[in-house]
Amino acid sequence: MGGNGAGLSIGEVSEATGLGVHALRFFEREGLFLRPIPRSAGGQRVYGQADVEWLLLCNRLRESGMPIATLRRFAGLVRSGPGNEPERLRLLEEHERAVREKIRALNACLEVIHGKVVTYRRHVEDGTAAGLWAPAP
Repeated sequence: MGGNGAGLSIGEVSEATGLGVHALRFFEREGLFLRPIPRSAGGQRVYGQADVEWLLLCNRLRESGMPIATLRRFAGLVRSGPGNEPERLRLLEEHERAVREKIRALNACLEVIHGKVVTYRRHVEDGTAAGLWAPAP
């Protein structure tokens, strides 16, 4: 389907985005696309390259922790066209702040974990690891 300019099948979009066909159908049901997905004469969904690019962005937003409700709100703003860019910007800035905070928290966790790795590595290499944090009898 994709090679003749007639659009992309659900399988091709699944392969291009890494989303399963059930996830693609979910996105459609939840109103997360920027347009209604047209159907072929045989009733099969026909996607465009812009749909794939939108889904790749949605993937990143979801992977970074954006809730479906927020993604739905963002999609609705984009779908409604020009004039709401400040609202889109606020939504994205809020998400960016949340992601940066999550990264800060994960970096703090990583520092603690790395400290334990260094300690255990030193004790294992020195042969003094027996009894490290062993449960008390």
